[in-house]
Amino acid sequence: MPPSATDRRSGDRLRVLGIDPGTLVTGFAVIERRGSTAALLSSGEIVNARGTPMAERLLTIHARIKLLLTTYRPQEFAIESAFYGKNAQSALKLGHARGVCLLAAAEQKLPTAEYSPREVKKAVVGNGNASKEQVRFMVTSLLKLGKTPINLDVSDAAAVALCHLQRLDSPTQRHRDWKSYVEAHPERVRR
Repeated sequence: MPPSATDRRSGDRLRVLGIDPGTLVTGFAVIERRGSTAALLSSGEIVNARGTPMAERLLTIHARIKLLLTTYRPQEFAIESAFYGKNAQSALKLGHARGVCLLAAAEQKLPTAEYSPREVKKAVVGNGNASKEQVRFMVTSLLKLGKTPINLDVSDAAAVALCHLQRLDSPTQRHRDWKSYVEAHPERVRR
């Protein structure tokens, strides 16, 4: 059985790798929270050239995610879920990118969470219909990045990680199943 969120924390430190997947550009952000303060430890993009065959793109994404996981050793992994638009081919490609990212996390036995774009925007901006620019503004503000320029793929990945941290703090998300809830609150069980 995987450890609970509390078990994985070192003191009050929690490190999350957030991913905004794509076959051409995958954004990533490593965010560490200590107490009530979140800081961006690392961020960037995994970029593939347009003409690169799909199998090579996926291999590149998988290898880079694995490197990030071994380098930064996050305790949690959060990824944006597939957006179902009008173009089925784009959704399929996005699914491929998500799959290799999830595989890399599963190989490390990391707890993973998936959040819809709307859910991420609601958590970070307060509006599920926020623009990518609004998300970037809030990420920059929340992480106190000042004038540090970050692109939209990176700010989306950071927003996914921030959304995950917020969900972990939510009373309804502290216990991922009934067993962990009962173990944490035996006084609430009637016998």
